[in-house]
Amino acid sequence: MRIISGKYKGRSISIIKGIRPTQDKVRKALFDILGDIEGLSFLELFAGSGAVGLEAISRGVQELTLVEPNRQCVFAINKNIETLKLESCSLYPVEAEVAIKALYRHKRKFDIIFLDPPYHMDLGKKTLKTLGAYDILTPNGFIVAQHFKKDILPDSEGSLARFRQAKYGDTALSFYKRTG
Repeated sequence: MRIISGKYKGRSISIIKGIRPTQDKVRKALFDILGDIEGLSFLELFAGSGAVGLEAISRGVQELTLVEPNRQCVFAINKNIETLKLESCSLYPVEAEVAIKALYRHKRKFDIIFLDPPYHMDLGKKTLKTLGAYDILTPNGFIVAQHFKKDILPDSEGSLARFRQAKYGDTALSFYKRTG
């Protein structure tokens, strides 16, 4: 797998067998929708290989935080961070819910939160519920949830409301922001 655009365009990313990395066409579509992300903060939950977050930093994100509990994935992510010589990147090797609560306690806020949990396990709904309860989103920030198109995510969760959805083959991207 390779980074598709930006500063690190064409650079290879280490991935492990058994994970489902975000496909190039979905990553391209996501970043086309996001537009200019220069200088923003980006949190990737269920990072896997970290491909989406690494793509974000390649496109100018100022601060990248990755969350991934799988030890093999953590090893691959660390290898990617070292290979790209990233300094503005931190990795939490814990479950998403634990990380969200820790980030909240440390008063961390993010402009973009991306989550791509394993499909067919309702982790998308559970994580949105946690994000709705623990405010780690900047006032103008938003959340992007990648999910199987037939897995229905709620229109709203706590103070979060879906404002856009896009589908690419079997994959859907649902965009949420805070209301009120």
